Amino acid sequence: MTVLSPDHLHVMSLDLEGQGVARRDDGKVVFIEGALPFETVTAQLHRQKAQWEQGTVQEVIRESPFRTVPRCAHFGLHRGACGGCKVQHLRPEAQIAVKQRVLEDNLWHLAKVRPQQVLRPLQGPDWGYRHRARLSVRHVLKKSQVLVGFHERKSRYVADLNGCEVLAPRVGQLLPELKQLIGQLDARDRIPQIEVALGDSILALVLRHLEPLSAADQAQLRDFARRHDVQWWLQPKGPDSVALLDESQSAQTLSYSIPEFSVQMPFRPTDFTQVNPHINRSLISQALLWLGVSPQDLVIDWFCGLGNFTLPIARQARQVLGIEGSETLVTRARANAQHNGLAGNTAFEVRNLFDVGAPQLQELPRARLWLIDPPREGALALCKAVSEIAAGPGTHQGVLPERVVYISCNPATLARDAGLLVHQGGYRLVAAGVVNMFPHTAHVESMAVFEK
Repeated sequence: MTVLSPDHLHVMSLDLEGQGVARRDDGKVVFIEGALPFETVTAQLHRQKAQWEQGTVQEVIRESPFRTVPRCAHFGLHRGACGGCKVQHLRPEAQIAVKQRVLEDNLWHLAKVRPQQVLRPLQGPDWGYRHRARLSVRHVLKKSQVLVGFHERKSRYVADLNGCEVLAPRVGQLLPELKQLIGQLDARDRIPQIEVALGDSILALVLRHLEPLSAADQAQLRDFARRHDVQWWLQPKGPDSVALLDESQSAQTLSYSIPEFSVQMPFRPTDFTQVNPHINRSLISQALLWLGVSPQDLVIDWFCGLGNFTLPIARQARQVLGIEGSETLVTRARANAQHNGLAGNTAFEVRNLFDVGAPQLQELPRARLWLIDPPREGALALCKAVSEIAAGPGTHQGVLPERVVYISCNPATLARDAGLLVHQGGYRLVAAGVVNMFPHTAHVESMAVFEK
């Protein structure tokens, strides 16, 4: 039940979902969708619990100086609004400041750690930055209409998009054509998703289909590919089932470049690669600058993936060991090293990175530098193993690195791991800062540097 709260609520901050956070006189926290820091608002309450309430902004009594007019017509709080972006109504420079505050608050409140230096935020384009996306598809039978886009805000329904300001222009402008195409297919009711992957020169579209496509449907896809210069990939089952619709396009390799290090990274459209190529290049350069790689160094790259950091490091180091949890990924990383002429000074291993312990670390060669780039779950097992070794005999501590650069996509797990490295592992947090990988969202990417 929705309740109108006549109380004037003073918004102090944003949470990780992009909601304004206010506090009543009795201490109860109120999360307010659409409210911004430094605003005074009233709210419609949707949920009321003993310690907190949640609602949507009803009226802005005093507006934040950082409020702005959203650029995208599909952004908003109304029913049907796209949920792909959370904070388009907040000026871009203020978005970064909020994310920096979220990072510092997590480090302090969860780990009692403060960086000796706050890094300048890594920034790139605010619009048209997104080269990867997973678009939902729905055929609405009652309206004889196909929807292609992100989910609606706080809903499982698909937003009706005619364009997107954060997708790369080549992709955003293609949405109306995709809607029309899917609506003409025999399998339109059995297509739940289109995954988008844009490389340096190739746009790949992965069609998830729940039944085999008819010859007529495949012909329409081929015609669309010719007219719009795209590759169609078909995914009848899981990600491993992905295959090109037209094998004659197999010579056109999907790839992205890291020109600062003369690296070309081939990838498949369902592989994990960074959404924002502009920030990815800056992030790699900044990470290597903080690592301080010398030609004599052996470096370990934990959670190496396809070699996004491994191969640039290999341009500067004597040897790089990339460690990943998947045999498939390691095979692909080796192939990418070979493709770039770096097989001679790279090596790759498969290890369970969520169950690694001190004995496994002690088996590894001594590396002065580590780079850690985990998923949202963080690197808990690895940091626990470091702490265990640090608490043991001095002879064993020689396997620990002098410097660690940690790339994070979750400030909470970064803070947890930072607490282990600092309070038990004997490291100092010398620097930390945000990486604005996803403008207009509440997602906080960051980089932290630890030294013995």
